[in-house]
Amino acid sequence: MFLLLLLCMCGLVLRGDAQDRAALWRGNDRSGRCQYTFNVPSPTEASCPQTGGPEVEGLNARLSLLEVLVSKLTGGGTGGSQGAAARAQPGLQEALNRVTGERNLLQGEKERLGQELEGLQRRMEEMRRETERLRNRPCPLQTPVVPPSLSVQDSGLMRPVGDSAWQYGRPGFQELKAEVTEVPAPDTSEDNTGCGELVSVGEPVTHRKADNIAGKYGVWMQDPEAVSPYGPNMVWRIDTIGSDVRQLFGYDDMEQLSKGFPSKVLLLPELVESTGATLYRGSLYYQRRRSRSLIRFDLASESIATRRDLPHAGFHGQFPYSWGGYTDIDLSVDQQGLWAVYSSSKAKGAIVISLLDPHSLEVKRSWETNIRKNSVANSFIICGKLYTVASYTAPDTIINYMYDTKTSQGKSMAIPFRNRYRYNSMIDYNLAQRKLFAWDNFHMVSYDLRLGHQQAN
Repeated sequence: MFLLLLLCMCGLVLRGDAQDRAALWRGNDRSGRCQYTFNVPSPTEASCPQTGGPEVEGLNARLSLLEVLVSKLTGGGTGGSQGAAARAQPGLQEALNRVTGERNLLQGEKERLGQELEGLQRRMEEMRRETERLRNRPCPLQTPVVPPSLSVQDSGLMRPVGDSAWQYGRPGFQELKAEVTEVPAPDTSEDNTGCGELVSVGEPVTHRKADNIAGKYGVWMQDPEAVSPYGPNMVWRIDTIGSDVRQLFGYDDMEQLSKGFPSKVLLLPELVESTGATLYRGSLYYQRRRSRSLIRFDLASESIATRRDLPHAGFHGQFPYSWGGYTDIDLSVDQQGLWAVYSSSKAKGAIVISLLDPHSLEVKRSWETNIRKNSVANSFIICGKLYTVASYTAPDTIINYMYDTKTSQGKSMAIPFRNRYRYNSMIDYNLAQRKLFAWDNFHMVSYDLRLGHQQAN
């Protein structure tokens, strides 16, 4: 490129020198024809410099054009491209912002569609379960199909009951002939006062909704063997959200609980871990926060009566229920006494059931099941039988397993169970009312039970 420029400049210079020595003129003669005149200066005139003329002006124009071209090729072109890029930068930034905004809108639309898809999937699952429930439910009584032996005698003519004359025939003497089948009387041996196997769980009844976020999870209970100064109708609750859980609220009865008027508030000396507390014989039993220590808190003296570690038990999230919440140790009371449901490294996460001494908190006997604790949502014990719940969020779930400590045998089952508010964090058998008490997403609910008659030994 530079060689080409050099040749052009040399040509212009030589042409300029030639123009200094000779000149070409064009004009019309008298007859109107074009006439060219070529003049060469003499040796005498060659020493005189020429300072004007159209040739010099043309040369200057060409030199100016050449200078502009060289400037663009050497440095001016880069500056021009940079200027163009600078002018184009705001447009590119605007386009980028527009594309980013559209991407964010599409992302939001994708998330919304995903939520709608999840809602539709839940509705489909509910419809599927409802369909299965309707299929399994006995069919309602329909208009009976009349066997051939059942007929109507009307004016000597025999007509089947389904004949239109049965509805529209003229009134007269009618004789029905049919076989009668006896219906067995209902079995009244199944109720909530026995100690047989669980047969069914009723619909949840809501008693109270917690007042603030601290009550999303919690535990509420009654003492089946209340001790003075508190009566048998006293209801207790603990809200378990937060890092400083130590308040125990007492209500005179269920009505005061539903109104939200506590008659007693006790401050526990040790922090409470999770929703596994229970009441028995005038004492509150609970797990101390971040430890495997069990505490018996005497309600009358408002002090700790007993403290003991539960041997090898996992704690603070090692072996919780599937919903989490540090539910490693779950205490409960039934007809046989005080129980602890937990797991350990030795049991490899399987549910361990231990019967505890209510005074010393020593383990009297233990049973190891083959059900992993973190695979079930919750559990409760009735008459020495452990029952597990499959899900804590599904509105229609089941009680899916039972383990009998009397026979040391377990079995699968499918008893329908409702999570009305879709986040059940506590389920315990309330021996005082022989019902299930549960804490479902801020709500304190109860369930009626039906137990089968106890098998003879």
